[in-house]
Amino acid sequence: MELPIDSLNFPWIDSPFFESHLARHDLDEPTKEMIRSYANNGYIIIDPEIENFDLLAREIIDTCSHHPEYQTRLMDEWERIPAVKTLAISSKILSTLATLYRRNPIPMQTLNFARGTQQLAHSDSMHFNCVPRGFMCGVWIALEDTDEENGPLEYYPGSHKLPYFDHSHLGITASSQQQHEHYPQYEQFIQTCIEELNLKKSLLIARKGQAIIWAGNLLHGGSPVKDASRTRHSQVTHYYFENCLYYQPQRSDPFLGQIEWLHKRDIRTGQYIPHVYNGKLARLPLTLRQRLKLYAKRSRTIMLLRHSRITESVLHLLRRS
Repeated sequence: MELPIDSLNFPWIDSPFFESHLARHDLDEPTKEMIRSYANNGYIIIDPEIENFDLLAREIIDTCSHHPEYQTRLMDEWERIPAVKTLAISSKILSTLATLYRRNPIPMQTLNFARGTQQLAHSDSMHFNCVPRGFMCGVWIALEDTDEENGPLEYYPGSHKLPYFDHSHLGITASSQQQHEHYPQYEQFIQTCIEELNLKKSLLIARKGQAIIWAGNLLHGGSPVKDASRTRHSQVTHYYFENCLYYQPQRSDPFLGQIEWLHKRDIRTGQYIPHVYNGKLARLPLTLRQRLKLYAKRSRTIMLLRHSRITESVLHLLRRS
């Protein structure tokens, strides 16, 4: 019996039959080469071709700069800044992700940065993962030019092929944490992997408007900022893909029944992303703490949506007056 490789429930870029997958699809050679490069290296660099990008970048920078936290990071400003949402739902980015993963992408979190993070190398799959595994990725967009002086993004090509590491590999019971107190041990472990495996670092020297798409398990971080007077305005959007269960390995011990489920919203619609297992909606076994947390999130979301509708109504009236 022939194995139905097109129906397997994991990303085709992770498949042992990847080349057979690729050969079966009627794609032009540049597209095939893009997909093959992503499968082999764990990233690609693209021009998202976002209309009026300079104006959008200026809106993001000007609005975010009013927040003191912007010097570190601002999370989910897509709820308040239309330009942040516009970048997150870029049609070219969404279509490219659909081509790379052969599943519909869901933008589910934004991060905005004024400066280089200098964050140690890590895999996003420690923070966001799913079942089936691998249907998660990140996209970083330069809101200004980056070079070696202002702390560019650093990444390790091919490192996405490493195992998916979490706290259990370090003998740590992740669900016993009060916050994230064991995370530095994970960071040190990743540094050891880089050194022992002689992984080669690349720096993203990008021009304004360029973007890098990286696989969820690719090791990446922020390189040192050599010129402290320089900014490095940028936006990251994290994406899930449809028909998965979504959780955070950093605080989970699945075999103890302790799973930190992630209830993220689809940036396109504002609606919560449904958890799906093998094509069926899943009833998640939530703890009391998780139920209360989800209730609080949904209550806040309702208030935000109401505020947004009221604001739109006021603006409409002002335009008519």
